[in-house]
Amino acid sequence: MSQPIVRPTLADIRAAEAVLRSHVMRTPFLPAPRLSSLTGADVKVKYENLQVTAAFKERGALVKLSTLSDAERARGVIAMSAGNHAQAVAYHATRLGIASTIVMPVTTPHVKVAATEAFGATVVLEGETVAEAQEAAERIAAERGHVMVHPFDDPDVIRGQGTIALEMLDDDPGLDTLVVPIGGGGLISGIAIAAKGLKPEIEIVGAETRLYPSMWAAVRGETAACGGATLAEGIAVKSAGRLTLPIVRDLVSTIVLVDETHLERAVNAYATLQKTMAEGAGAAGLAAMLAEPDLFRGKRVGLVLCGGNIDPRILASIMMRELAREERIIAIRLAIPDRPGTLGDISTLIGDFGGNILEVSHKRTVLDIPAKGATLDITLEARDAGHAERICEGLRARGYGVARRNPE
Repeated sequence: MSQPIVRPTLADIRAAEAVLRSHVMRTPFLPAPRLSSLTGADVKVKYENLQVTAAFKERGALVKLSTLSDAERARGVIAMSAGNHAQAVAYHATRLGIASTIVMPVTTPHVKVAATEAFGATVVLEGETVAEAQEAAERIAAERGHVMVHPFDDPDVIRGQGTIALEMLDDDPGLDTLVVPIGGGGLISGIAIAAKGLKPEIEIVGAETRLYPSMWAAVRGETAACGGATLAEGIAVKSAGRLTLPIVRDLVSTIVLVDETHLERAVNAYATLQKTMAEGAGAAGLAAMLAEPDLFRGKRVGLVLCGGNIDPRILASIMMRELAREERIIAIRLAIPDRPGTLGDISTLIGDFGGNILEVSHKRTVLDIPAKGATLDITLEARDAGHAERICEGLRARGYGVARRNPE
């Protein structure tokens, strides 16, 4: 029978704060007026994306590593992770002179494997899924005697993550609400213990992706239906932790489920309004505010931007998609006569209205137009939705048939 795990206390988290001092950044906690305008709340952001590995995971990893005896350090450590936890364990283990092995699924992007290796870890690729990689890590640990560093279900990891709340409330004791992403629950458990210990009336709200609602379902005694490709892969966990579940059940007032559109909007808002990088999981707290604004309106809210490791290609796609949602980029199809000067007339007209043409495709052989006609597909940039519609109306007034399309 496994031994019961003791829940960390506020005093444990304060002790962890002393361990982290001078080894892990005390990240800025700053007002975000533009996010406040967006959400209707008084928002401040804790920038954990500024850590060396660009995520909060360093806190828990270092606290866990600091508890190891000389004999345990000599055995080396092992962890399972496809992302931020892997890099955090690798970085601090190498810094402390401890050998580390990280088991990652074979589907892990090469850039993440390379980053983990660059921090000094030995990477083992095994298993198609995170669950299979976890099984492999447990087998290797048993075979080689490595010490397991669990990503969330460990009291030392939890108390390390809880130091974030100590810093936030030290910087702003007047906070009403903390909004925290949930994967396995280590981050929100530590934050909830610390914040409630310092200020019992503070509200802790969790943010979980709707595709992986494991904690949301577990606190209700339900079985979660998890699966699908989510932007927030860092919190795409299929089962809540044994230790974290009762903490969340006791201390977290609400869990908001966010869909992919809210995650995209939140990542884009961090990039365009705050000029900072947020991965999908890191932006989940802001996504919750966008999904359920009435929960937060008028309150003093602390957001934890817990990670910034996002693929630049994905970020670029998100930003373009958001421009399309705001109709600052639109695609139109025009039915036009096939005669000289038509393209020049259309481009001049769009320019006169202040539009900027990004892409043009001119087709003469489409069968659903007359033989003496053509279609013209244009992707153009406008200031906003109203401006886009004025451009379209100007083209229609000139006699061109205009149909709106989805930008590709």
